[in-house]
Amino acid sequence: MDWNAFMAEIEGDIGTYAKEVPDTMKGFATMGAAAKKSGALDEKTKEIMALGIAIATRCDSCIGFHVRSLVRLGLTREEMCEALAMATYMGGGPSLAYSAKALKAFDIFSA
Repeated sequence: MDWNAFMAEIEGDIGTYAKEVPDTMKGFATMGAAAKKSGALDEKTKEIMALGIAIATRCDSCIGFHVRSLVRLGLTREEMCEALAMATYMGGGPSLAYSAKALKAFDIFSA
């Protein structure tokens, strides 16, 4: 999978959709900003949680978005692998496959 091309395509698709439902997208963006705001948990911890959910739900685009955020937030490869081990533990075989995809995305976005 070419993660950079995939993410460019999904961002274009989301942009097209956003033009059709601007109020929905505004609400979604507001909710996302509120959820990611640092409080008792910092943004990096919240993004790790979101990545685990993305793996469990088998959402490639969600994996891409959250892995890119984690790279931006300075997640190390060691931290990534520990988070992926937990996602694999909780989700079994399907999560193992999607954790491997997420690690590949991490390596690409970290380069």
